[in-house]
Amino acid sequence: MSFRSDRKFLSHVFEEVIKAGATTITVTDTVGCTLPFEFGDLIKYLKSNTKGIENVIISTHCHNDIGLSTANTLAGVLAGARQVEVTINGIGERAGNAALEEVVMAMKSRKEVLGGLHTGINTVHILAASKMVSEYTGFHLQPHKAIVGINAFRHESGIHQDGVLKFRKTYEFLSPEDIGLSDVSRIVLGKHSGRHALKSRLKELGYDVNGSELESLFERFIKVAESKKNISDDDIKALITSNHTQSQVKWALGDVQVTNGSSNGKEEKIFQKCSENQLATATI
Repeated sequence: MSFRSDRKFLSHVFEEVIKAGATTITVTDTVGCTLPFEFGDLIKYLKSNTKGIENVIISTHCHNDIGLSTANTLAGVLAGARQVEVTINGIGERAGNAALEEVVMAMKSRKEVLGGLHTGINTVHILAASKMVSEYTGFHLQPHKAIVGINAFRHESGIHQDGVLKFRKTYEFLSPEDIGLSDVSRIVLGKHSGRHALKSRLKELGYDVNGSELESLFERFIKVAESKKNISDDDIKALITSNHTQSQVKWALGDVQVTNGSSNGKEEKIFQKCSENQLATATI
């Protein structure tokens, strides 16, 4: 409850616990209502107005009720906190706590802004730890969860895909390998994908498709993508196969007759018409 407490009273409480031998004091945003500049300002105030605070470690404990736990934690670090209380995947009371993976990767990727501070954490184990916690707790991550969500390093927009294929840092300032993500295609093929992305995936699968054949394949790819969120490699292989084995004769359903009676049982007749005006009948 640090943020909502009277500052002078809070400073006095911290002075007393420091006198009693405390080596770490925790500044909290228990209900997650603080804005980053407010949280940082509180720590600055305590550093300037609490006797003996220079002899202890200032820690932060931030909740995520309005989605600012990571931002508040980093604001605390900038203001002088040297310990942060975080949880893997942001698991915690109500809307959760500051997520370890977010705070660690923010400090790793923006250390020039944070005064060169580092955590000492081997970040290549972040993804594995996240998956383990998710499996053991039964709390599944939303796909767009920062850092460890399945979509965190995926690209579907055609413009983004083209940029990543040409120079990955165009849309990736974090390296997926840094969290232990590797050997996986980050280009998600869908209805927003362009020809360049499709051609690149075809090449990965061992197909060399160009010109009119690529155009024909792309048109059918878009039709399939409009009915499916993501296109798998098996879908692409099926498109390639059908492109080379299309039947010259097209059949269509002409009519269906169903006869049902207590004495004669049930009979169904299906009539099919083809592009060459042939008629086929099947009785079931």
